[in-house]
Amino acid sequence: MRRLLRDNALSLFFFALFVLAIVGQSIAGFLRTNEELAKHGEPVQNYLDFVFSSDFIVDVAENWQSEFLQFLLFIAATVWFVQRGSPESKLPGDEGVGTDEDQKIGEHAPDDAPDVAKNRGWKLVVYENSLVIVMGAIFVLSWLMQSLSGVVVANDEAAQHGESALSWAEYVVSPEFWDRTLQNWQSEFLAVGTMATFAIFLRQRSSAESKPVGAPHVVSAETSD
Repeated sequence: MRRLLRDNALSLFFFALFVLAIVGQSIAGFLRTNEELAKHGEPVQNYLDFVFSSDFIVDVAENWQSEFLQFLLFIAATVWFVQRGSPESKLPGDEGVGTDEDQKIGEHAPDDAPDVAKNRGWKLVVYENSLVIVMGAIFVLSWLMQSLSGVVVANDEAAQHGESALSWAEYVVSPEFWDRTLQNWQSEFLAVGTMATFAIFLRQRSSAESKPVGAPHVVSAETSD
């Protein structure tokens, strides 16, 4: 058990933080919602009703879709674009998908490689792009969840003001939807860009996301040795 925890400490740490954060968000949102309902003389919700409500789901989903879009674009962009000196980037001149030898596939696959990497065909094509595919699928599903729950919230608010309801198609092209969406996207793009740039000049000793402390600014982590 100790070895299992050590070998998976990074993922377990962040999944634990995720659980604590989303439970905290749900409790804070539940209390805030019931405070607002009480102020307007409306009946309060129970906790489970709130967690499965469109109000809570839209807030969760709009953050999820922006996070997975960030990873999707970063993974894809780093195939073709480089940033000299950043440990988040390949070396200048290494742009592109690389050779089979570089990627250790087909006849270049080592004995302990995944079986799919040793063969050709559509399975290999899917596997060698599986990270982008999965990140893209989660982004699309989160985006759909955001839009479907968002239109419910928007129509509830419209009904309170005596306004007509929107269809899903009308909602996803509305200023409200894109205001909520782009608020998240711009912050994610800024965070990724600053991380790739700051890591050229700044260091964090022993972090996998940083170059060695004494590495020159102009080289990446791959060449710092």
